[in-house]
Amino acid sequence: MASTSSRSESARRARPDWSRYLDDFHDDRPGITEQVLAAATSGGGDTPYQWLAGPLTGSEGPVLDLACGSAPTQPLLAASRWLGVDASAGELVLAQTTGRGPLVRARAGRLPLADGSVADVCAAMSLQVLTPLDDVLREVVRVLRPGGRIVALVPASLGGPRRGAFMWWRLMRALGVLTQPWPNPHALDGLADVLREHALVVDADERRVFRREISDPAEASVLIDSLYLPDVEPEHVSDAERTLAAWARPGRSLPLPLRRVIAHLPQLGPRE
Repeated sequence: MASTSSRSESARRARPDWSRYLDDFHDDRPGITEQVLAAATSGGGDTPYQWLAGPLTGSEGPVLDLACGSAPTQPLLAASRWLGVDASAGELVLAQTTGRGPLVRARAGRLPLADGSVADVCAAMSLQVLTPLDDVLREVVRVLRPGGRIVALVPASLGGPRRGAFMWWRLMRALGVLTQPWPNPHALDGLADVLREHALVVDADERRVFRREISDPAEASVLIDSLYLPDVEPEHVSDAERTLAAWARPGRSLPLPLRRVIAHLPQLGPRE
């Protein structure tokens, strides 16, 4: 496993290009992540956002939604004094037009919040892309109250053979990559260890496979549009979209494996 310092240095070198790409991506496609995940379900019938918000239901708050995007968790956690923070103006405008708030525009590595001011943090599909991740997690620890929790949702590895898994392989082949080029790949299946490195106590580390129906070319386009592909040529993206559109039909779906990690800040002990 790479050391915290080496990962941090690598992230710092990558930050300007990736941050700019992430800003442009979400300003150009506000709500795209919600479009994909809100229509995905697991065997129990819940969506990824419901799975994420479940442990925080009943929190007295405030609950900080880190890199909240279009704020899909707000209706689920409104009673817990939910607060959304995101760097994308496009995402925040969309959230505001749908009546979700309160909202603050800020970067996750420089939160405009006082020390120990939030009860819980929710992070939906963000820790794999926020850079430098060590700075972001130091801010999470800083703003959490002792005993406060972070509940994070990130992509997980596909695992063994599954219905639709071969299509993911075909899509990555069309794109010319082995997998999506996450800036923080260690924060996927290894997220629990990353949180422990920041003095957080891991309470649960679970993996669940959701499925997203791809019934027609329009849904195929939305899914391809939601992928972070900063170094992939446009013609390869078009190839992948055509491949998925040709495969799409009612009843077909792609597996979306996700990981939920729950951790808390100890009541006593050092804060980073």
